[in-house]
Amino acid sequence: MARYDDPRILRAIAHPVRNRILSELYAVGSLRAADIARELDVPANQASFHLRQLAKYGLVEEAPEEARDRRDRVWRLADPSGISFRTKDVETQPGGKAAVGVFRRQARAWGHRLVESAYAEEPLPEDQNRTISDWSLRLTREEVDELSGELDRLVQSWRDRTQGDGGGRTTYSLFAVLQPYPEVPEDSGT
Repeated sequence: MARYDDPRILRAIAHPVRNRILSELYAVGSLRAADIARELDVPANQASFHLRQLAKYGLVEEAPEEARDRRDRVWRLADPSGISFRTKDVETQPGGKAAVGVFRRQARAWGHRLVESAYAEEPLPEDQNRTISDWSLRLTREEVDELSGELDRLVQSWRDRTQGDGGGRTTYSLFAVLQPYPEVPEDSGT
């Protein structure tokens, strides 16, 4: 997995459309700008613009061997295993604290959106499904690392199985948080 510490890159991926493009490429493997535009329901020129921005920072690259002809542009992640940041490393760079702040605000907003969507009362289309799980475990620090590694390997095995095979698949978001049990706010009425 490629690890970055450049605040400009963190700001670039904090943009919701760019983040979603990276998510689609991670799930599917490679896509044309027109395919991305259709998946994200954005104009093709907007998808192309964001792909070029991601390419400028070395996050995506063209996959010419997958193109139908010389005009066809197919895109993939520069590192197929994904993108990683250590926010502590980014914060030491000039402009890093501000970039981490922007990224965290966007990530929080996305996390809220995922939870709101999961608990929405609107039914999903017939060909889609949703599952919500909430567990509590007692773990040591070492067990947390072990469980996290097991979850990563499990999700990676599913990604390997399904990547590149359109087959009527929909991109799903799996949002997992493994953290100490948060305190219940005093004003929560419990």
